Amino acid sequence: MAVRGFGDLEAVLMDRLWNRDVDTTTVRELHDDLTTERDIAYTTVMSTMDNLHRKGWLARRRDGRAYRYWPTMTREEYSARRMHEALTTGGRGDLVLRYFVDRISDDEFEGLRAAVRTRRSEEN
Repeated sequence: MAVRGFGDLEAVLMDRLWNRDVDTTTVRELHDDLTTERDIAYTTVMSTMDNLHRKGWLARRRDGRAYRYWPTMTREEYSARRMHEALTTGGRGDLVLRYFVDRISDDEFEGLRAAVRTRRSEEN
């Protein structure tokens, strides 16, 4: 699946879905959650969730007359795909990575080093 950023509302919906304490969500449940902070039509939430499903970001199953939706990947998997896309389409990957490393904190750098060590030990 090609990794593209979400539109504004798509990003809001995905963020809400990733933050929920339940495995699946209906349009009504998400709409009710959103209306506590913004004026948004039920049909807008429904069509945006349908679009996210068509794009492969959400899976769904019928539950009575409604659908229950859930993300097809975690927030971290999505972020990793975006990072990989930046490395492969942002010019010279080695320079992109160098500029990235120059901008992260020492703690983030140590996390990156730990991830590389884990990956290497898994390969052996």
